[in-house]
Amino acid sequence: MSQIASDTFKRSPWEAMGPAKGYEFRRAPAPNRFGPIYGASPAMCDVYRMIEKVAPTEATVLVVGESGCGKELVASTIHRMSGRADGPFVAVNCGAIPANLIEAELFGYEKGAFTGAVRSHRGFFERAARGTLFLDEIAEMAPEMQVRLLRVLDAGSFNRVGGDCDIRSNVRVLAATNRDPATAVGDNHLREDLLYRLAVFPIKLPPLRERGDDIALLARHLLNELNATAGVTKVLTESALEKLRRHPWPGNVRELKNCIQRAFILADLAVGEEHLVTLPRQEVPAFSGDRLQFAIGTSLTDMERQTIFATLDHCSGNKRRTAEILGVSLKTLYNRLTEYSAAAQDIEGMRRRA
Repeated sequence: MSQIASDTFKRSPWEAMGPAKGYEFRRAPAPNRFGPIYGASPAMCDVYRMIEKVAPTEATVLVVGESGCGKELVASTIHRMSGRADGPFVAVNCGAIPANLIEAELFGYEKGAFTGAVRSHRGFFERAARGTLFLDEIAEMAPEMQVRLLRVLDAGSFNRVGGDCDIRSNVRVLAATNRDPATAVGDNHLREDLLYRLAVFPIKLPPLRERGDDIALLARHLLNELNATAGVTKVLTESALEKLRRHPWPGNVRELKNCIQRAFILADLAVGEEHLVTLPRQEVPAFSGDRLQFAIGTSLTDMERQTIFATLDHCSGNKRRTAEILGVSLKTLYNRLTEYSAAAQDIEGMRRRA
């Protein structure tokens, strides 16, 4: 990996430009809201400033952030504030499409191109025509497909699978990854030339644990949405808010949303800390390089749990990649995580009754 790729993400463009002092939310209908995004922390104000600058352009954007922090929401906001707002916004999870199907899904295919192709099919590039195509988890795309994508971005045209007719690409491409881009290049998960092409304008989203009072702001907003739907007026107590502030939120806004939804169901009127079922931080075994060390006597169940969480962390939360490394099906991995979540809630319930 070249020094250029590493430096690109050591110091972002907005860091060089300085903090957004005195920035006015000209498009925001509320002081703590920017379109559909909520947050008033300095880090989020910088994100708002970057969105407003890049949205009217045709530049490709790479949104970088941990799983659950709202990368697709940022991409859809850029689309809504762009000149392509009247066109479609098509979101594609590159990590959820099998490698042998992603080319046909992105670019479409002609009738008879392969067994089962009984009719022509429009791919995501065609369906997003005159609009925006959002490629999430771009670093999970197979390397050979990254080459094809780069060629399309450079040439502005593509062919369907089994076709020989050039189709002009009239889409704006936005991408996102939960990996550190420079590390992804070094680990051969992301081509360096594709990184340069996508990251014309990078936007880095802060994790929820670094957003300070945004945690309480978002919690109240999420609860108010549930109140409006149900026609009730439940409120968060100060002890509940304090518990929310202390939690590390490894799942970011997605985890907070799930937590508030559960609390809303459990509480009658006041949502207290006893109603907040957050997943406890997992005990991490000794870690050295790419190896885990377990104490003698550790149960096989605990070893399995710790291995799953360590691998999930190593894969930056990407469950499909985690399942592949562990040699289990994605369904099996989800079943295990569901079991751990249920066990955590049982423990929390016993603590409340104690």
